[in-house]
Amino acid sequence: MSNTYFPRWRQVQGTADGAVVQPDERMAWPQTTAMGAQHVVAMFGSTILAPLIMGFDPNTAILMSGVGTLIFFLFVGGRVPSYLGSSFAFIGGVIAVTGYGGSGPNLNIGVALGAIIVCGFVYLLIGLATWWMNARSGGAADWIDAWMPPVVTGAVVAVIGLNLAPIAAKGAMGGSLFDASMALMTILCVGLVGVRTRGLIQRLLILVGLVLACVIYAVLANGLGWGKPIDFSLIADAAWVGLPTFIAPVFEAHAISIIVPVAIILVAENLGHIKAVSAMTGQNLDIYLGRAFVGDGVATMVAGAGGGTGVTTYAENIGVMTVTRIYSTLIFVVAAIIAILLGFSPKFGAVIQSIPAPVLGGMSVVVFGLITIAGARIWVVNQVDFSDNRNLIVAAVTLILGAGNFSIAIGSFKLDGIGTATFGAIILYAILRPRAGAGAQGKAQP
Repeated sequence: MSNTYFPRWRQVQGTADGAVVQPDERMAWPQTTAMGAQHVVAMFGSTILAPLIMGFDPNTAILMSGVGTLIFFLFVGGRVPSYLGSSFAFIGGVIAVTGYGGSGPNLNIGVALGAIIVCGFVYLLIGLATWWMNARSGGAADWIDAWMPPVVTGAVVAVIGLNLAPIAAKGAMGGSLFDASMALMTILCVGLVGVRTRGLIQRLLILVGLVLACVIYAVLANGLGWGKPIDFSLIADAAWVGLPTFIAPVFEAHAISIIVPVAIILVAENLGHIKAVSAMTGQNLDIYLGRAFVGDGVATMVAGAGGGTGVTTYAENIGVMTVTRIYSTLIFVVAAIIAILLGFSPKFGAVIQSIPAPVLGGMSVVVFGLITIAGARIWVVNQVDFSDNRNLIVAAVTLILGAGNFSIAIGSFKLDGIGTATFGAIILYAILRPRAGAGAQGKAQP
């Protein structure tokens, strides 16, 4: 790599021979643009689903995801390939502090935005501390691994899905037999796409399954009159170009105390992303860990200030990089610009807002379930040894605290189930952690 802040991006001829395109390399601009568009499609399903579940304006969320990706790119100096999309880790806290009912605009979103900004600021502080430690000793990831080993991060990620399970079930049941049937049909659509297809379509199972379910819903509701029809007039009346909805944040101590713990989850997500990309590219990207945290934290603060959801590095885009073996960071600049342009299209927002509630309910079941399984996958990949009572107790207690929504309130300060489980897992592991030389940090013993 060059010694300049940004890479020089040496141009390569493409990947016809199966060669890897490294982060500091680039293809010809037509290929780069096409790959950027593909990454937009990859993040699209989840990035629009999260704001819909929380009652955010999807246009604003898409816009802020593009802006956040550019911010991240600047802080890491174009060295770490990543797209920042809407984080599902915020869903439980946002719904708890706003009392959102699950459909239509969230009228109390300002309270959540203020808390998201503070969460981003805490994340920023963690990033600065990591950046400083990395500059001093180069061991920034070591202290994170010590406090948040795989048994802790896996449990915390799983808790997000389990804590949201009642919301998903309520949305899927709907108000009628037809609504419940369409929610189940949506789950089936996603499952069939995920199992019966291959290649890029399989990687986009959320988006393709969502479109397929909407088509079936339109045939049954608009064509046969079996349910509430989709109102296509809203799409026809929407302008092609216009401003998204910007909302001012409101800072309340109660909401802040519930949402701020999400910063710990974002750290775990970003850490996993960088380690995954390091393994795929064969480059040590741990040296950019602090800068990545800072970039993600600032991006979350900017998103909250403008009315968007908190953002995080996206696994969907890691999947695309795995398939294509193209890691050029310039691709994500193109993807960010495309997302920003979509954010300024009210017609795009009208299409998203027309998604039927039963379809969203079924999709919530799938997404929240996948989040839960992602936590379990962290345990499997890192070979967490559950014959070790320390790991067993930490995981068991964390899951029950989160799934049971165990809350703690001290005056205006309150932690909901996810926050309690997150801090509980970290503290409990620290208490039960063996002294130096007494064992490994949460992984199977040789």
